Amino acid sequence: MLTKVYPLLSFVRYWLMKEDKYSLQSPLLFSTYQGLQHYFYSRKEEDLEIEAYRQNLLNSDEIIEVTDFGAGSKSVNTTLRKVSAITKFSTSNRKFAQLYQYFCTLTPAATVLELGTCMGITSRYLSKVTQGVLFTFEGAEEIARVAKPNQDFKNIRIQVGELRNTLPATLNMLQNVDFVLIDATHTYEATIHYFDQILKKTHSHSIVAIGDIHWSKEMELAWKEIKMKPEVKLSLDFYECGIVFFNYSGPKAEYVLDY
Repeated sequence: MLTKVYPLLSFVRYWLMKEDKYSLQSPLLFSTYQGLQHYFYSRKEEDLEIEAYRQNLLNSDEIIEVTDFGAGSKSVNTTLRKVSAITKFSTSNRKFAQLYQYFCTLTPAATVLELGTCMGITSRYLSKVTQGVLFTFEGAEEIARVAKPNQDFKNIRIQVGELRNTLPATLNMLQNVDFVLIDATHTYEATIHYFDQILKKTHSHSIVAIGDIHWSKEMELAWKEIKMKPEVKLSLDFYECGIVFFNYSGPKAEYVLDY
């Protein structure tokens, strides 16, 4: 019961703390936040084929076997799961998929990582703004099979298997990473471990997004620790996710923002 109530209590705290763009003192931060709002409203007619793909999944009667290597789902936590239920409860909505797109565009976007492919919806959104290759990681083979994109998304490379094996192997092949979305496992230990591995490959213009930062007490603890790391200069809390920057001209700062 507590695991389901916790996000609600976290949202109340978030709502009380959130700021709007007019309270932002930094010109750079103000323009970045304003840019996000403009990006969202300017792309209302973009990527609609991805939403059609989402709808097909929501209408699917297919049942697949899922091996879960993380904290599981609060709504669908059985081995046999409906594709429609996974899509409904475990994928980012269009608004946040576009948020990830936007922050990806603020980087060179030559090497993009997504930890947690799920149904491949956010993968497709990120693919549209990736200038090089998008590596997306999924532990469950059946989910990866469903999520596998068609030829319209040629820059996506799905890495199937446990992240403890596939992430280090992939990072070893890469010189650096530009944008990373961590949206897998959802435990404190795993989130910190993934972030620390990725941190070694970031550069000053990299951006890292962490999904579900208020999903549980563990995830809030992980988010708090990530914000405190000396390499992190700026952190933005959008409740559904957190965004961290490694290049910020002002003093180390954190903001809770509405979106």
